[in-house]
Amino acid sequence: MNEHSELQTVNMPRIGDKAPEFRAITTQGDIHFPNDYRGRWVILFSHPADFTPVCTSEFMTFAKMENQFNQANCDLVGLSVDGLYSHIAWLRTIKEKIEYKGMKDIEVQFPLIEDIKMEVANKYGMVQPGEDSTKAVRAVFFIDPHGIIRTIIYYPLSLGRNFDEIYRVLVALQTADKFSVATPADWKPGDEVIVPPAGSCGVAKDRMENTDEDVKCYDWFFCTKKLKEEEIWDAILRKEPIAH
Repeated sequence: MNEHSELQTVNMPRIGDKAPEFRAITTQGDIHFPNDYRGRWVILFSHPADFTPVCTSEFMTFAKMENQFNQANCDLVGLSVDGLYSHIAWLRTIKEKIEYKGMKDIEVQFPLIEDIKMEVANKYGMVQPGEDSTKAVRAVFFIDPHGIIRTIIYYPLSLGRNFDEIYRVLVALQTADKFSVATPADWKPGDEVIVPPAGSCGVAKDRMENTDEDVKCYDWFFCTKKLKEEEIWDAILRKEPIAH
């Protein structure tokens, strides 16, 4: 492993870290990240290259779902190590020529970062030499309104992402924050949520004796409660229209 590869590995950010700051040229103008997104969630995601089939399917899907993410107080920002003019040409091709799974005339309106020197990709650990030393893997960073990394998902070059899962993660993170709960396996809005563990013997005893009718306990450390789906959407979704 060379010195450059070691630097990439050491510098990979972690969950709970502040999102590394950078300025970049994008298809929607210059951005200062994550400062320009304070107060909103943002998903920063990378793809290996323009004019590739898996990436094309992903960008069409993200563009189709962009309003859904925006309604949940989240902006999208893409990145590859290609240049701005390549990005523009590729996005024009998607809109003018590509029809896939019922999607056509898809216009990508979220920013796509130019990262020819791989500065941002290396800063975020998106270039992983075991996979490819000149292309970014399919990384997904969920960054909260305070600029803190909350979730990281990495996919290899060959594997397209599950966008329903990406949206589910976004909703689950916000649900956990707003209601001070955790979400169990395969959780989706409307399912029971996990309440914080008992902090004392008395609380543990009360839970096992089922004195709280709203809480269902499988054991003292594993208790759930109902959280209505409409409560979640009312807390998460924007009330005002989104301007483009």
